[in-house]
Amino acid sequence: MRCLAARVSYRSLLALCAVFTLLTVLLWTRCSGDRARQLARSPGGLPGSPPEPGAEGAAGAPPYQEIDCVINEERTVRGLREGAEVFLPFSWLQSYFHVYGRLARVGGRERFEFSHSYSRVYAPRGPYHPDGVFMSFEGYNVEVRDRVKCISGVEGVPLSTQWGPQGYFYPIQIAQYGLSHYSKNLTEKPPHVEVYDTAEDGDAGGWTVPKGCSVTVVADRSRFTNVRHFQAPEAGEGVSLQLGSTKDFILSFDLKFVGNGSVSVVLETTEKSQPFTIHYVSSTQLIALRDRDIVYGIGPRAAWSTVTRDLVTDLRKGVGLSSTKAVRPTKIMPRRVVRLVARGRGFLDNVTVASTAHMAAFFAASDWLLRNQDERGGWPIQVTRKLGEGFRPLEPGWYSAMAQGQAMSTLVRAYLLTRDRAFLGCALRATGPFRLPSEQRGVRAVFMGRHDWYEEYPTAPGSFVLNGFMYALIGLYDLQEAAGEAAGREARSLYRRGLDSLKAMLPLYDTGSGSVYDLRHVTLGTAPNLARWDYHTTHINQLQLLSTVDDAPIFRDFVRRWKSYLKGGRAKHN
Repeated sequence: MRCLAARVSYRSLLALCAVFTLLTVLLWTRCSGDRARQLARSPGGLPGSPPEPGAEGAAGAPPYQEIDCVINEERTVRGLREGAEVFLPFSWLQSYFHVYGRLARVGGRERFEFSHSYSRVYAPRGPYHPDGVFMSFEGYNVEVRDRVKCISGVEGVPLSTQWGPQGYFYPIQIAQYGLSHYSKNLTEKPPHVEVYDTAEDGDAGGWTVPKGCSVTVVADRSRFTNVRHFQAPEAGEGVSLQLGSTKDFILSFDLKFVGNGSVSVVLETTEKSQPFTIHYVSSTQLIALRDRDIVYGIGPRAAWSTVTRDLVTDLRKGVGLSSTKAVRPTKIMPRRVVRLVARGRGFLDNVTVASTAHMAAFFAASDWLLRNQDERGGWPIQVTRKLGEGFRPLEPGWYSAMAQGQAMSTLVRAYLLTRDRAFLGCALRATGPFRLPSEQRGVRAVFMGRHDWYEEYPTAPGSFVLNGFMYALIGLYDLQEAAGEAAGREARSLYRRGLDSLKAMLPLYDTGSGSVYDLRHVTLGTAPNLARWDYHTTHINQLQLLSTVDDAPIFRDFVRRWKSYLKGGRAKHN
């Protein structure tokens, strides 16, 4: 019996061992599978890597858990936690660190694109020349800015509302308008031009002439050519010329009114209702909108002149007309130039529609500068400018070194193109305000009793705006190069003194992570006025230009360092 009991106990022990071994294997297999699944959810299969969005944790738990993030012990932001990693909303990061990002789709996949800044630096094309492209101004579109009320029909240049809704002629904006179109002309392909009518054709086949109206061909001795003479009641339907352009929207024609008259353009637009009509009338009215009629005064035009109008700009400024500083945004665009309509009595010739007319815009700006320079050599700005608390307001009639400099750059190019010495003489006279200190209605300030500075805003105390000063230097450089040794002596002296000041003072504008717009933190003792990224890149672009005409290492060093700030670079700390 003892042997039997021992035998039974031995068999039971073996069975128990087998069961235990089986359970151990099953448990090990399950645990290994759970671990493998956890690793598979981690990118690269590495422990601690965040799971892909939407993946679940062990036992169906969500991979991310909400967590309160206490910011500087002042506010709480809801974030997400995954293990030791904490994720904060980008909307909070954007406002806190002033960084930028967006969702984008590339190659069929969505991704998030992050950037430290929003502006870009343009690679210089080579050494700068006064007859070449002006900085990166081929990318400027002055006329589309919402603080440009319209392009004046009388003057052919922008009317600004930057500091007042009534509108005024701002010489900086006008010079930039000219320089941008000059630069576009050098960098874009030649325009496509469609000629719709010239009186040399003889007949009036393209014209529709209602009863009581007339269109005839007459010889004009002053032009040594034939022209169209039109006559139609001002209140009638007028004589009309079919156009039909669907791609190009720059209208140009030679015009001479005899008494009152108008030339109108009918446009089909992206609005499918009735077309818009833009009327160019023989008055000095700036702009008006009446239902679907937009009116621009172009002056009496009692002598021959060429009218060139961008129909896209004229349409959108008319539709967006408001009594505030900014033009209302609109999505309306022209789709087809239907016809031109003439009323009153006058003469027409050379009706064309083109893709661009950059040189017409450039010379409109150059001629405006020539006509509007005052006896002191400047272009007074007829609006009050308040730069900020601590500075005395600039009352109407103040001059700007930036305006003087960019006017020089515009006029020098007009001179080099035409060899008309009126443009050069106007540019030479523009040095006048540089001779006088700010308190005597000039633009010169002296920093710390040593360094001459040309003020964009000649405030008291001095503001020492950096970008406006460098634009003034570029204008002086253009003038000294174009005028020659004798005539350009004063411009050369002003340029050299200003360049010495820039080299000495440039470190004052470096924050270690960006640049400052001006030196109010020095002259007023206030917090620094940090430059927005678009002004920071303007500083870099200007220094790049100057480094091509002056090989001082400081310009290259600052360009390199300030470029690094655009991608999050920082100066070293102690």
